[in-house]
Amino acid sequence: METAAPESGTTTPVHPCASVHKMVARKKKAGACGPEGSVSSPLGYSAIPVKFSEKQKASHYLYVRQHRVRQDTQSTWPPNRTLFVLNVPPYCTEECLSRLLSSCGAIKTVELQEKPELAESPKEPKSKFFHPKPVPGFRVAYVVFQKPSGVSAALNLKSPMLVSTESHPVKSGIHKWISDYEDSVFDPEALRVEVDTFMEAYDKKIAEEETKAKEEEGVPDEEGWVKVTRRGRRPVLPRTEAASLRVLEREKRKRARKELLNFYAWQHRETKMEHLAQLRKKFEEDKQRIELMRAQRKFRPY
Repeated sequence: METAAPESGTTTPVHPCASVHKMVARKKKAGACGPEGSVSSPLGYSAIPVKFSEKQKASHYLYVRQHRVRQDTQSTWPPNRTLFVLNVPPYCTEECLSRLLSSCGAIKTVELQEKPELAESPKEPKSKFFHPKPVPGFRVAYVVFQKPSGVSAALNLKSPMLVSTESHPVKSGIHKWISDYEDSVFDPEALRVEVDTFMEAYDKKIAEEETKAKEEEGVPDEEGWVKVTRRGRRPVLPRTEAASLRVLEREKRKRARKELLNFYAWQHRETKMEHLAQLRKKFEEDKQRIELMRAQRKFRPY
């Protein structure tokens, strides 16, 4: 392949691959910038533009794809009805994400997580006072639709969606700080009621477990094995250092009650030897104390 040089009128040979590299570079540049309304996204993902409000000019992008796992991996998320979302900003909550994607179809659940998981989080009753703090930074989300068509519709979204609108405003800045502070001040009476309700349910659960354990105590299973529990006739001692020390002290006191003092001749000898050893020790301590007082010139025997 040759190209003409207008200055000299001569031809300069060019490697055939050079034009191919230039073409690929132009395509990459066009793909990065793209026409208006398009953006480059990771392989296998679709980009959904999101704006915080109408005043924001630049768009933030959510990268979405249908939830898929390998054949040898099990997941509790229904693959044909679950939309996996990356790059979820901190100000976008579960309610906000559900509102943004509700135009694609009826949504069953929306769950935000710090990192991708294969199983749904255990559903616990939400508490007004005791709830985990949201993970700071960007997160991932699993959006489960009622029908598979909701996932297809979400993958084809192209127009920017607004997070904060007049009908659904999202607080930010100083307004969010004030709201967070007001939420941190709890009503003592409401807190007491919730704690009492929780403890009643907990006590009921423990009582049911104890009743079930008593009913199954000593009853062999299908294979004839009997389960040994800590609530038997002789409960198992806890394996702690404090419990071991208590057992040793109890055994020591028991031996002291049974042992007869100064009954044998060797006991008399050991008693006298211990007494002499204590006297010698005391004599040495007194000598050292006197030497120290002499060194300090404070010894006044008279």
